[in-house]
Amino acid sequence: MGIKTFSPRSDGRRGMTGFDFKEITKTTPEKSLTAPLSKKAARNNHGQITMRHIGGGHKRRYRLVDFKRSKLEVPAKVVTIEYDPNRTCRIALISYADGEKAYILAPVGMNVGDTVLSSDKADIKPGNSLTLAALPLGTTIHNVELRPGKGGQVCRGAGASATLAGKGEKYCQVRMPSGELKQVLSVCRASVGQVGNTDNENISLGKAGRSRWRGIRPGVRGMAMNPVDHPLGGGEGVGKGHHPVTPWGQPSKGYKTRHNKRTDSSIVKRRK
Repeated sequence: MGIKTFSPRSDGRRGMTGFDFKEITKTTPEKSLTAPLSKKAARNNHGQITMRHIGGGHKRRYRLVDFKRSKLEVPAKVVTIEYDPNRTCRIALISYADGEKAYILAPVGMNVGDTVLSSDKADIKPGNSLTLAALPLGTTIHNVELRPGKGGQVCRGAGASATLAGKGEKYCQVRMPSGELKQVLSVCRASVGQVGNTDNENISLGKAGRSRWRGIRPGVRGMAMNPVDHPLGGGEGVGKGHHPVTPWGQPSKGYKTRHNKRTDSSIVKRRK
């Protein structure tokens, strides 16, 4: 996997970078593992915008990725490494020994022809899925479950990984990418390795149109608006006397917005 640059023959190309896609082995997805993905333009059932700056973008089909890895004790062979427009990492098409196929997240070091297994007896190698109790301390993991059987919810983006920092009879301690130390039930599953496509953070889009292809609409600075539209709007010249807030007045830098007492007890050490 590498990053390619472009000849600066236009302002949009100057500074633009992209993937060379050398790791991709198939360009069309497995039809039986895709589903339609309709656009809602970030609006709810009343037509109100519930998330700003979303709309348009290229048409996509959703890839049905297996985050649960619940097919136990059956080895599977990696058939292809594919591009997924719905996520930043690559996905791998695996074929189980009984003929069933599935998509999984492709970690660093996974190649076509490798064998993966979901079992507590599996080797500690990228792509294998084990319970936290069966993993040795210090293992780099991804696709971590927070509730048994629900499927991986944490560390699914490109380059993401967590570390198994401690083990107990009922709970294990997992160090999250944010630095937070969290207690997770020992029976929860996780996949070994770091999520692939680690160069994703180094990509420079180069032009506004490339964001529009992704379905990201422009965002306007509050200071550029009128007072009626934003708390930071108005004023003669460029003013810096305001505190950063959202359009609805909520502080937006350093203000704690977490109100989830139900999971407070699972946090051993906070990220700050």
